[in-house]
Amino acid sequence: ADIKPIAHLYKSQVYQLAEYLELPTEIRSRPPTTDTYALPQSQEEFYFSLPYHQMDLCLYAFNHGYRPEEAAPALNLSAEQVTRVYRDIESKRRATRYLHLAPLLIEAVPEVSASLP
Repeated sequence: ADIKPIAHLYKSQVYQLAEYLELPTEIRSRPPTTDTYALPQSQEEFYFSLPYHQMDLCLYAFNHGYRPEEAAPALNLSAEQVTRVYRDIESKRRATRYLHLAPLLIEAVPEVSASLP
């Protein structure tokens, strides 16, 4: 995507925003798809095997440097489970890093290049 206005939000925050904005129920209750494989499974099952509320807390803890032992009680998981989730987060970020890179131009576009810093 060229513009990602809600990329900084956690999944549970996106659902809260949709509710606040009073988006139609059929949109809010539609299950997300993995957009990767045709298997009948949710994103929760496909990506991390955790419900969104726990995954969001794991992501928050990981992003803010909480050790698994610190995060585990709040997540109702063992430190070992949190460690596995952290490893999974790192692995998926490595595998998808290229998706977040700026596009490369084959050659300079004068109209665009002149406006870049």
